[in-house]
Formats: sequence, C-alpha cells, structure tokens
Amino acid sequence: MAKHWADFQYEIYLHGMTGAVPRLPTDLTRLERLAEQRLGPGPVGYVAGSAGTGSTADANRAALDRRRIVPRMLRDVHERDLSVEVCGRALPAPLALAPVGVLSIMHPDAESAAARAAAAQGLPYILSSASSTPMEQVAEAMGDGERWFQLYWAKDREVTRSFLHRAKAAGYTALFVTLDTPLLAWRPRDLDQAYLPFLHGVGTANYFSDPAFRAGLAKPVHEDPNAAVRHFVGMFADPAKTWPDLAFLRENWDGPIVLKGILHPDDALRAAEAGVDGVVVSNHGGRQVAGSVAAADALPRVAEAAAGRLTVLFDSGIRTGDDIFKALALGAKSVLVGRPYAYGLGLDGQAGVEHVLRCLLAEFDLTLALSGHSRPTTPTADDLIEGSV
Repeated sequence: MAKHWADFQYEIYLHGMTGAVPRLPTDLTRLERLAEQRLGPGPVGYVAGSAGTGSTADANRAALDRRRIVPRMLRDVHERDLSVEVCGRALPAPLALAPVGVLSIMHPDAESAAARAAAAQGLPYILSSASSTPMEQVAEAMGDGERWFQLYWAKDREVTRSFLHRAKAAGYTALFVTLDTPLLAWRPRDLDQAYLPFLHGVGTANYFSDPAFRAGLAKPVHEDPNAAVRHFVGMFADPAKTWPDLAFLRENWDGPIVLKGILHPDDALRAAEAGVDGVVVSNHGGRQVAGSVAAADALPRVAEAAAGRLTVLFDSGIRTGDDIFKALALGAKSVLVGRPYAYGLGLDGQAGVEHVLRCLLAEFDLTLALSGHSRPTTPTADDLIEGSV
C-alpha cells in the first residue's frame, strides 16, 4: 500500500489530545511573516527579496491563484500513489527541494539540516553551488538520500570541471544548470541593507574548498580571505555563455542534465536539440527579471513544446498543496519548493524543513483526492479554469 501523506493531519490531531500543537503554522504562507519577526532583516530580506518592485514574484502567485481547480465526484480515491519518476529516479512524490544558497544565514546547520530533512522524507535535495557547506559534507549528512547538484556556471572551465567531478564522486545523480543568473539582478531589499553574503565569504564553501579554485589564488584562503572573495566574484557567473557551450557540460557529466530557468517554448526546443534531459520552468522565484512572465503562465507553452522530448519541472511560487496540483495539471512532472523550506529552516532547523515538506504533501494528497484523482499524473488543464485573482 502506498504511503498516504494526508495522514499527517491525523498525527497532528492526535498530538492535540495531549495539548500539543505544531511548533510552526500549517498554513505555510504565514512563515515569511514569522521569519521576519524572528530573524534578522538582512538574511530574511535576502531569501524573501525579489527583483525590482517584486512584481514578478507577485505575478507568480497571481498566476497560480487565478487558476481554480474543478473537483470531480464519485471517483475511487481510497488508495492513492503519489510516486513519480524524474531524471531516471523513482520518487515517493512529485516534490524536490529547490537549490537555495547561503543557508547558514538562516540557521547554523544550514544545507546539512535541509538535506537531512529531505532524506528523512525520501525527497530529493538539490544543493546549490553557492551553499554554505561543501558538497561532500552535505552528501555525508544525508546518507543514501537522493541528491542533485545545481551549477552556477563559472567563467573558469577548470573550476566548473572540478565541481562536476566532485559532485559525481559525492553521489549527486543529476545536474541542474541555472541559466537565468548570468548577472545578479537589481534587488532593492538587499541593496537597501547593503547585504550580499558572498562578500563576507558566505555561500562560497564549494569554491573555497575546491582545488581548481585554490590553484588560482596567490595565498591560501585563510591567509587572504578578501583575495579569495574577489577571485570568487570575478568568476561566479558568465554572461557570455551560449547554447553551444552546453557541449562542455555533457563532456564532463554523464548523468541527467536539467536546464533551470526556461520560460520560452523555443528555448525548450533548443534544450531538446542540445541533448539535455529536462528543463525547470522558473523565473528564479521572481529574483532575476522584474516584469517577467509568471512561471505558471509560461508553463503550458513550454510543456507543449517539450512533450515527449524533455522532462518538465516547475518552480517559482509554490506555497501550497493546491499549487502543486495546478503545476502538474499545467504540464509539470514534478515541482521544486524553495523559500518555504528556507523559512522553516530558519525558524526550527531540520524539524522546520520536515514540517514544511509534510504539510505541503499532506495538503497535496488531500487536494488530489478531493478533486477526484489518485495519481499525480492524471490532472490536466481540463481540471482547471481561469478566473480573476
């Protein structure tokens, strides 16, 4: 019998018999406000902040809220199976933890705590290149848990090559290449605080521990940390990259490659022609292009273009179980969640991340069943209508 994630609600109610209530809200949209009350303005602003006025992040939410589910009745949903296959891996549910960098600004256990939480629920954890913790240490923390590696594609080919070889050796099975950050966007919340963690050597652990990176330094990192930071800043991203450069990644990575940040169907077609395995429809949670198309509005056209050729995943705006349902109905195979688990981490460490994941999947399980579905593969656009927000 498949696991029913919805049983989490009965666990909560049963604990309530002893007077215990959840340490964090079960309405995950409340976590950001709670984090703002309890954590520093710099760290919270860095996670919550968006490009420009925040219009793209708002559009992400509006595009999901505008779509309404049309439940169907008298369908047998007694037994449900949320499992899917993504990147050749069998997963218990269509959810993975999105790559979020510099997590030590939220909690001292940082990426290791988030990775352990993912492993405890059997869900994939995608480690950011810009993590506070070296990739090998995160891999050790999550044991046999499914782990994928996100690449910020550096200017230095040898550093990129070294990252890929290290990730493969540490058991990361899929490569997620973020394409939408060749430059950092104009982010007023960070600018108003003059807060960029990388300049303080936070989020640089994979670089500072890398032999190819260190080979480019005149002195060891600990002897001249400012020089190491400058070296990092000079290579972190490369706005000169183009489609033919993908061949370098394929030469140095023999597992699935997924391109993150695809919003146009023609780019999905280019990705398929380049021989990659999947795309993530994403606008980086609204953090990169102010005024961008909402990710959920871009999803149907990308999914249509990619049909039969690429695995399509989705992020940017996922906050609830019904958001997951809507993304799957619009053509995604699975979704990534980012900010909510970062808030959960900041508020309650590993337990906070697990709370977020269990709430999301309990609500999704219930939404799926109450809408007349027993598998995440059956919702389609016919199960949605568009209204006003």
